[in-house]
Amino acid sequence: MPAGPVGAREEQAQVIVVGAGPAGSSAALHLARAGLDVLLLEKSGFPREKACGDGLTPRGVAQLVRMGVDIDAPGWMRNRGMRWVCEGNRVELDWPQLGSLPDFGLTRSRHDFDDLLAAHAAAAGARLRTQVKVTAPLTDRAGRITGVTATRSPDGEPVRYRAPFVVAADGASARTAVALGLARDTNRPVAAAARRYYHSQARTHDPYLELWADLRCPHTGLDLPGYGWVFPLGDGRVNVGLGALPQRRRRPVDLRSALEHWLPRLPTEWGIQEENAESPLRSAPLPMGLNRRPQYRRGLLLVGDSAGMVSPWSGEGIAQAMEAAEVAAETIALALARPAGPRRERVLEQYPTEIRRRWGRYYRLGSLAGDLVLARYGYRPLLHPRVMASPPLLRALARLLTHVTDEPAHDTIDAVLHTLMRLVPSPRR
Repeated sequence: MPAGPVGAREEQAQVIVVGAGPAGSSAALHLARAGLDVLLLEKSGFPREKACGDGLTPRGVAQLVRMGVDIDAPGWMRNRGMRWVCEGNRVELDWPQLGSLPDFGLTRSRHDFDDLLAAHAAAAGARLRTQVKVTAPLTDRAGRITGVTATRSPDGEPVRYRAPFVVAADGASARTAVALGLARDTNRPVAAAARRYYHSQARTHDPYLELWADLRCPHTGLDLPGYGWVFPLGDGRVNVGLGALPQRRRRPVDLRSALEHWLPRLPTEWGIQEENAESPLRSAPLPMGLNRRPQYRRGLLLVGDSAGMVSPWSGEGIAQAMEAAEVAAETIALALARPAGPRRERVLEQYPTEIRRRWGRYYRLGSLAGDLVLARYGYRPLLHPRVMASPPLLRALARLLTHVTDEPAHDTIDAVLHTLMRLVPSPRR
């Protein structure tokens, strides 16, 4: 790689984090708390928009608690669980009361959420640099990453940032990983999601996340290979959106048309109509199933969407991004306690090993379920009337889809799910 623009200004650190979304800000926070000098680079300014459902399951809430985020401050909306709607049936399921996770979820607009996490990382000691667009990795003669080149707004000033480790948290584009030859596994799905905000006093304080599983693609009449959601934000608004898996040998789902086809089914008194819309429709890709491997190579660690860490079961990605960020930070801190060379590399190679241990089998089974069921028929088969009428089956399904379980097993449902995962072959590297 070239050394970078001649005359470029330069900063040095022990670790560079590219991207200040939930993955990057979480990584920077944990690194700073470990006493490391970390640069957090973000191409945009704050606050900024992001297409997302804005919902956090108990796994995500647990990460916020571990980071010391004040989840009782204004702006957070707690929820008790999920409400599933399918073919006229409606069932409410509370989050389970487990020993290792909270028994509630949260919602908050990404416009506020990302800003808050980035500020939290900066308060912990990370050096936050906004309006910095990373353009390429810097490498030594052996191909090991030594930093990144970037341009800094408003005048596009060239800058070099140098560090022995780079955490790539630059989202679905994964530009840093691609530049180092880490290609996406095309056999793993990349779903799509779209959301829009509506003013709805009737639903903004709903204690449940509402999920609709019986939606249709308007042009074909086929089942939507995903689900729709109505998430309360507690500030007079709701987040309304759709997520859909790609369908092989079929055209991509037109999410805008599917949303317009679904909204008339919602109760009129909710006010989810065009005149109450408070944002444009925004969409984003959802790279799933650990679709970029390995998650570590030559000084570069991948976290969040850049590694395809979105769950193939539910489309959730924030909790996994924050969890992986903590693992990456701990790995780097341990590696830096050893001298450069093979001993340090052995520590760093444990990062992808730990990611596979946590999610490998679960994601592999989810990808298989996506191929065989979800991408063809959506979630309707999973929410058959007999399942909806059986509380034990529903609770087991809910924990499977959201990965909300205890280790060791808290109850029979946990024991069954853990046994199921152990039967899944370990994924390859």
